[in-house]
Amino acid sequence: MRILSRLKFPFSVWYLVVLAVIAVLAPWVTPYPQDAQNAMHFEQKLLPPSLAHPFGTDALGRDVFTLVLFGARLSLITAISVVGLALVIGVPLGLIAGFKGGWLESIIMRICDVFLAFPPLLLPIVLTAALGPNLRHAIIAVAVSWFPWYTRILRSRVLQVRHQAFVQAARIAGNTDSQIMVSHILPNSIQPVMVQATLDMGYAILAVAGLSFIGFGAQPPAIEWGLMITQARSTFLDYWWTAFFPGMALFVTVLAFNLTGDWLRNLLDGTAVPGSKQKGLAE
Repeated sequence: MRILSRLKFPFSVWYLVVLAVIAVLAPWVTPYPQDAQNAMHFEQKLLPPSLAHPFGTDALGRDVFTLVLFGARLSLITAISVVGLALVIGVPLGLIAGFKGGWLESIIMRICDVFLAFPPLLLPIVLTAALGPNLRHAIIAVAVSWFPWYTRILRSRVLQVRHQAFVQAARIAGNTDSQIMVSHILPNSIQPVMVQATLDMGYAILAVAGLSFIGFGAQPPAIEWGLMITQARSTFLDYWWTAFFPGMALFVTVLAFNLTGDWLRNLLDGTAVPGSKQKGLAE
C-alpha cells in the first residue's frame, strides 16, 4: 500500500501530461479524424468495440475512440478556462480583502457570501439559461459561481501573512501597499490557492459536462464528453459503449486531477520531494 500511495500521484501527473499531448495531436493520432468533422457513416452505426473501432461507433457511425480523444481537447480547455477565469476574479479580491481589511473587506466578503448562498450548480444553470446555452456561457457561469472560494482561501492566508516580520520590513523599506501585496504577500499566500485550483480542474470538467448533459453547455456539433453522454442516452441501454467510454474518460480525468491536487499539496508542504523519501505519503 505504501508503494502504491507513492506511485499514484506521479502517475496521475503523467496521465494528464499524456492526455494533453494526445488532445493537441488528436488529428494525427486518431484513426478516423474526419469523424470529428461532422462525418457520418450510417452503414457503420452502433458497431460494438472491435479492432477497427476499439470503442465501437455511435448512432451516426462515428468512431467513439476518435470522439473521446477529440473530446479531451475541449474538456481540458474548459477546465483551464473555468479555473483561470475564477482565479482572475477571486485572487485580486482575496488579496485586497485580506490586506486592506475594514469596510472594503466587509463589502467583498458579503458579495462572496451572496454567490456562495446558491447551490453549486443552480447558479450556473440560471446564468446559462439567461445568457443562452452554449459552452462559452457555461464556462463563464461556472467561473462566476466559483471565484468566491478562491477569494475566501486567499483572504484567510493573507490575514496570517500580513503581520509577519518580512512584511513589516518591506513597509519600513518604503514599499507601497501595491508592491507589498504583489511582491511579498501574494507569493507567500498563493500555495493553498494553487492546490485548490488543481483540484478544481477536475470538478470544472465535471460541472461543464453536467451542464452539457442537461442541455446548457456544449451544443452540437461540438465534441465534449458530457455532450457525448447526452447524445447516447437513447442508445446506451442496448449499446453500452456509446456512453461508457466517454463516461470513463470523464471519471479517470477527474480522478487524476484530484490525485494531482493531493500530490501538489504534499509537495508544497514539503512532504513530497521528487527523488527523495516522500514522508507524507509513506506514513
